[in-house]
Amino acid sequence: MEFKQVVSRRRSTRKFLPTPVEREKLQRIVDAALVAPTSRNTRSTRFYVVQDKPTLERMSQMRDYGSAFMKDATAAIVVVSDKTLTDLWVDNCAIAATTIQLAIVDEGLASCWVHVNDRPCLKDEPDGAKADDFLRSLLGIPEHYGILCAVALGYSDYEPKPLPPYEGEERVHWL
Repeated sequence: MEFKQVVSRRRSTRKFLPTPVEREKLQRIVDAALVAPTSRNTRSTRFYVVQDKPTLERMSQMRDYGSAFMKDATAAIVVVSDKTLTDLWVDNCAIAATTIQLAIVDEGLASCWVHVNDRPCLKDEPDGAKADDFLRSLLGIPEHYGILCAVALGYSDYEPKPLPPYEGEERVHWL
């Protein structure tokens, strides 16, 4: 698939078929993320690949909004970074997570990013328990790792609508 096709086909997908994602595909996705750019080539980004259905179901409960669909995914990649290596860990993770989502499309799969970093478990309790701590406990993620997101993925059970047309010049300024 050409890069332009990959970019235009990437959509947030929250409905998945029960078909498991092949380990070879997951490995190619992670391999792509491992070569994603990082600040000062720190290579601080780490990945937790989850295929275990009970663990995915628990992950779907990390927030009372925005993560419930994860129970139907057949895999997830949690994107984290060793904060002792760089102060730009969020940026490094964001680059890697975007690379993951594009690699997922290239493998014929679909995904949706679930934000974790400093998000509350309960929407009505913004100062309460955090999704980071939930995942840290569930997956055994070390304290010095920052957790940006979880990318839920699998085979889509529907064909998403095409992207809306370009909105016009207000989004791009030529100087």
